[in-house]
Amino acid sequence: MTSAQSTPLAGGLSSFLLGALLATTLAAPALADTSGTATMAIDTEIKLLSDLRNRGISDSGRKPSAQLNVQLAHESGIIALAQLSTVSDKAFTDADGYNLLLATGYRWGDPDAWHFGVGLAKEFFPGAKFDAPHGIDLEAGVPVDFRRTRYDTAYAVLELGWGKLEGRILNVISRTYRGADTGGVCGQILAAAVDPTPAIECYLRGDKTSRGSMLYDIGYKYDLTPTTTLNLHAGTQRIRHFKEADFSDYSIGVTHQRWGMSFTAEWVTTRTHRPELFLIPDGNGWKRQDDDRLVVSVGYKF
Repeated sequence: MTSAQSTPLAGGLSSFLLGALLATTLAAPALADTSGTATMAIDTEIKLLSDLRNRGISDSGRKPSAQLNVQLAHESGIIALAQLSTVSDKAFTDADGYNLLLATGYRWGDPDAWHFGVGLAKEFFPGAKFDAPHGIDLEAGVPVDFRRTRYDTAYAVLELGWGKLEGRILNVISRTYRGADTGGVCGQILAAAVDPTPAIECYLRGDKTSRGSMLYDIGYKYDLTPTTTLNLHAGTQRIRHFKEADFSDYSIGVTHQRWGMSFTAEWVTTRTHRPELFLIPDGNGWKRQDDDRLVVSVGYKF
């Protein structure tokens, strides 16, 4: 058996994080000044969350998290985003405790009608890595070929929206989706499952990566009052070569603007195929990161 490893999917990709990959495509366009010179709009936000959920999976080990977001939008349609978040070093083994997301892209269209966006994004997990077996010796019954995997992930993103209805498609262009390879997926099942049969079946497919995985989102926002918005979201993830790692997430929440701050309460639920892929070490046992949960947050823009 392998030693316990935190799963590479235990962070999954807060709905805000992956939404942020293309949130910039809906940024209000910067306006030109009276001289006709192009201008740039810069928005900075600090945010505190009771739990950093990413596609329904906790990145923060079901503990509070802090975020800093800086978004730039040029009137030409070019946009850029930098986001710094605190994460769990158990969800992302040996991590320095934070995640950096950088994104850039282009958006066009009418925010109140059809609008579109394309972009590239990459998230970095400084220090985060794990060593896991990428094969198994069936005769000896022991794992073999231990190799190191990192969590850094790159995406190509496409967005299509109508008014406040938004759809997004993300394609993983890096070698893995947050460390999901044969060592990360099969090794985690072997470490956490009671029955080793699913892990053996996983290993028998050969040494694979998750490049080419597809992530889909659809979201809708409805203004209940001038200061209160209803947020609806659904997403599904298809992890290439690892169907046991596929999962879907859903959320419903309300955001209220008051005193220059935004207050959000959101109910998040996730449907997974193999729960052991969404566990992290907790003392002598394991703790689920895909449980249903009410997440609250407060943000301030300046």
